[in-house]
Amino acid sequence: MRLIGLAVILIASLLPGPLAAEAQPAGKVPRIGVLLTTSQSFESTRVEAFRQGLRERGYVEGRNVVIEYRYGDGNLDRLPKLAAELVALNVDLIVTGGTSPTRAAQQATSTIPLVMTIVGDPIASGFIASLAKPGGNITGLTQIAALGGKRLELLREAFPKVSRVAVLFDPASSAQGAIGPNTRMAAEALGLVRQ
Repeated sequence: MRLIGLAVILIASLLPGPLAAEAQPAGKVPRIGVLLTTSQSFESTRVEAFRQGLRERGYVEGRNVVIEYRYGDGNLDRLPKLAAELVALNVDLIVTGGTSPTRAAQQATSTIPLVMTIVGDPIASGFIASLAKPGGNITGLTQIAALGGKRLELLREAFPKVSRVAVLFDPASSAQGAIGPNTRMAAEALGLVRQ
């Protein structure tokens, strides 16, 4: 759920604010495309968290923002067509959930901003040039395990007196498997107590 909140912040920063509605052309309501691999019923919890995050930032679906959902229903071959539909609708940005939807959206447009979520390594996947300078039209969240050290540095900067940190992860997950060792090494380098 925390990742959804971060995605909403990214999305909200790309949209014109509801308070600036006077500056928009009359009747212009931002349109967000959402492209997901699975089904509407499977994604209902995440979609509701997304909507709630938008509401908390002043965007209410159907009132001052339109959201176009496209679901692959587990069929990856459908994603390119669904991405093309969103591009044809001239959405203001596309939010993707996972590597396959992000790839489909990337291939469908190089001009509409894309906000990716749940992507393992966007550099290796060819979505961005680097974390520091992504370039292109793609931004978002990553699950790169090597960022554990950077996350701890930011935590230490925000809370200088922190001395212990707990990290929960699934060592059996290929996406999370390196989190433990990388974070442990970074914690030791920062002088954080290890249990």
